[in-house]
Amino acid sequence: MLITPEYVFADVTHITPAFLARLGVTALVLDIDNTLTADRSQELPAEVAAWLDEMRAAGVRLTIVSNGTPKRVAPFAKKLGLDFVCWAAKPLTPGLIVARRRLGVNKRQMAMVGDQLYADRMAAALYGIPALMVVPRGPDLGAQVKLKRRWERRFWQRYYDRGGKLL
Repeated sequence: MLITPEYVFADVTHITPAFLARLGVTALVLDIDNTLTADRSQELPAEVAAWLDEMRAAGVRLTIVSNGTPKRVAPFAKKLGLDFVCWAAKPLTPGLIVARRRLGVNKRQMAMVGDQLYADRMAAALYGIPALMVVPRGPDLGAQVKLKRRWERRFWQRYYDRGGKLL
């Protein structure tokens, strides 16, 4: 269960405040690339901006946790008005620990939102929080991520084989 998804959404915008409330989640830790925007993009899609506003209006606390560099993460986070942790080293958990402390919540109230099983899903599992996985927003540009995507296929399939649905 470290890698097989728990929940899979067609897009980050399909995660609703009502769904989070059913889980008892009041804070989200957000990945950037292929979760909120396309890989390596600094552009925020309008529908994601509206979703972030909806989350804020519902009282959901938000922060970014990314394996990216400050040069990549800081300008994007600033545009969104969000705090961030960069060089998070996911699937290791120190970035999630820092994020939880900054958000001022306990682990039961926090969930990870991301697109990569070997980074986001595994980090959430190791830290003991739910992972809300999303279908990637665009193509992967890095060779390392492309390789991991091949390794992930069987774990995505396990989710669907067990009756998992695209939410």
